[in-house]
Amino acid sequence: MSSRDPGRERGRHPAPRPVHRRPSQRLFAAVLPPPSAVAELRTAVAPLHALPGAQDLRWTRPGDWHVTLAFYGDVPDEDVRPELEARLGRAAHRTEPFRLRVHGAGRFGGRALWAGAAGGLDALRLLAERADAAGRRSGVPLEEHRRFTPHLTLARSRAGAELRPFTEALAGFEGQGWEAGELSLVRSELPHSGVPGERPRYAVVRAWALGR
Repeated sequence: MSSRDPGRERGRHPAPRPVHRRPSQRLFAAVLPPPSAVAELRTAVAPLHALPGAQDLRWTRPGDWHVTLAFYGDVPDEDVRPELEARLGRAAHRTEPFRLRVHGAGRFGGRALWAGAAGGLDALRLLAERADAAGRRSGVPLEEHRRFTPHLTLARSRAGAELRPFTEALAGFEGQGWEAGELSLVRSELPHSGVPGERPRYAVVRAWALGR
């Protein structure tokens, strides 16, 4: 018998081992406004679409409006997500429901236009801190902690835009109060079609009632 390794014969190489990638989902924690709050904000935002430069902005879908508490990025389903969900559940149960309303508007430079929030902001910030801590303690590699600015993103601009006319037009908006009674874990699905301006789609993965 030959002592040669068949895999080392001329012209032959060992087959590469398959690479098994653990499935992951792009996730964030959020508070979602009720349909009534979305409807009144949608009415207030509609005239902004007629302002100069509005056609150059990427407007978010009203059904996707939310207040982001913590952004986790790609979370492995098997290793991290069960721990993350368990910790988010505990964070929700430790936080009592609180009142919120959509209030005024703001911008992040020329990149993002948003509507603000008012009401139980201390409770909202506490919930955001707990959602952030849930990610870090679960092993999610989060970015450096930044100052929390409660907002609902209305439009974005890749190139940068003059957003001051939009914030001024929405500055006086005061929505009706509503009770924030739920913490949601949301999946963000990035577009794969390559169509310019196509927006990600959001889906609630799981939600927990606030309080005990």
